Amino acid sequence: MNETFLPKIPIGHWADLLIQFITDHFEGFFGYIASGIQSFVDSLVWIFALMTPIVFILICVAIAFWRRGIGVALFTLIGLVLIYDLGYWAHAMQTFALVLTSVVLSILIGFPLGILAGINKTFHRIMTPILDFMQTMPSFVYLIPAIFLFGTGMPPGVVATIVFAMPPTIRMTGLGIRQVPSDLIEASDAFGSTTWQKLFKVQIPIAAPTVMAGVNQSIMLSLSMVVVASLVGAPGLGADVYLAVTSLRTDIGVEAGLAIVIIAIMLDRISQNTRNKKTGES
Repeated sequence: MNETFLPKIPIGHWADLLIQFITDHFEGFFGYIASGIQSFVDSLVWIFALMTPIVFILICVAIAFWRRGIGVALFTLIGLVLIYDLGYWAHAMQTFALVLTSVVLSILIGFPLGILAGINKTFHRIMTPILDFMQTMPSFVYLIPAIFLFGTGMPPGVVATIVFAMPPTIRMTGLGIRQVPSDLIEASDAFGSTTWQKLFKVQIPIAAPTVMAGVNQSIMLSLSMVVVASLVGAPGLGADVYLAVTSLRTDIGVEAGLAIVIIAIMLDRISQNTRNKKTGES
């Protein structure tokens, strides 16, 4: 370590003390959260397992055809059949459950924060550096406090994924609210609209395409975290990639990575279409 003329600021020690304080005084609270996340993910996995692969594939193909047409539907059909053929179906369902849980919680938390950031300039200025920190901090760092607070397994992986994937939803929601034309706001005020009426009948509908762009980015970021989440014991395709890296198994790495790519492209195309339909694009 290089010597400096300035004393070292013990930021790391302060962070360690903070995590230790939270662990000592709120262990039960975070334990309930971990149990809730684990139960929700287990329920999704059970639902996915209850459906046969054929039923699940047909449902996904139908959604893809409804949203994007025959091209994406064919890709979804071929891609999911390939995942089943390679023998990664059960792990793919676990990955689906992790991503779905992370995205749902990211939207539930991020959407209200984004609305508040869009209508309140002070809150927007406060959130901007926080979101910058969340997006630029290496994703592996999130796993350290997550392990202390939530143990190992799926819950810390979901929490780390939420922290990493939530900023686009907050940013894009706030951006969409702020981009609503001022003349429409003035017109709604002239007709005597309340704040809630103006928000739900004017601002949110107009901001919907931008909001969906943020949701699309959150989905992609959630999928990018599946391998990182496997480092703390989260099951799924990420665990297969991690196994391939640690055991130098090229075959497993290529197959599991291909399965993640297929899921990512499928979800990306479907969520992009949702955004485009709002703007009247084909």
